[in-house]
Amino acid sequence: MNRITIMNHPLLQHKISRLRDKSTGTSEFRSLVEEIAMLMGYEALSDLPIKEIEVETPIETCMTPVLAGRKLAVVPILRAGLGMVSGITALVPNAKIGHIGLYRDEETHEPHEYYCKLPDPIEERMIVVTDPMLATGGSAVAAVDFIKKHGGKNIKFLCIIAAPDGVERLQKAHPDIQIYVGHLDRELNENAYICPGLGDAGDRIFGTK
Repeated sequence: MNRITIMNHPLLQHKISRLRDKSTGTSEFRSLVEEIAMLMGYEALSDLPIKEIEVETPIETCMTPVLAGRKLAVVPILRAGLGMVSGITALVPNAKIGHIGLYRDEETHEPHEYYCKLPDPIEERMIVVTDPMLATGGSAVAAVDFIKKHGGKNIKFLCIIAAPDGVERLQKAHPDIQIYVGHLDRELNENAYICPGLGDAGDRIFGTK
């Protein structure tokens, strides 16, 4: 089974192009991230479990499908991953939300954990990890490591833009998870930034420097 989905919907690609533009302001950038997350979530959640229930329509009674089982868990990697959460919860309002806090060492570019709080019981939920950028893959690998240590099994990773290095590293470390990528960019530069990329997603979402 192919565990990597590179999404090419025209609406998605149009919105990603607007994200790249350095003249796109904070408010529009934030809205675009939410809209992109919703479009990606629609695809990524196509295998949510369902069950049939009886419903009385204005015409007759019928059996019709609804979501089944434990609720979805959305787990953003702080802080940029927070920007994608509302797009997913717009589709599944009852989803539980966890948080994983990581920061990147400026010298080694490797991640360090400072916070991890997950919905319980995490092992019974479908888990969607969000981060707009998949660069070196270090943060993504560490986040999935933490989730698995807490018992998480059914994991999907959603990113808006990825570098080939990050996709390869995440797939190699966790070949069992599904990875959804809005656009696969060319490469990482010497500072481990994605090229052509869109700059620092967290700064652009929250209006910081």
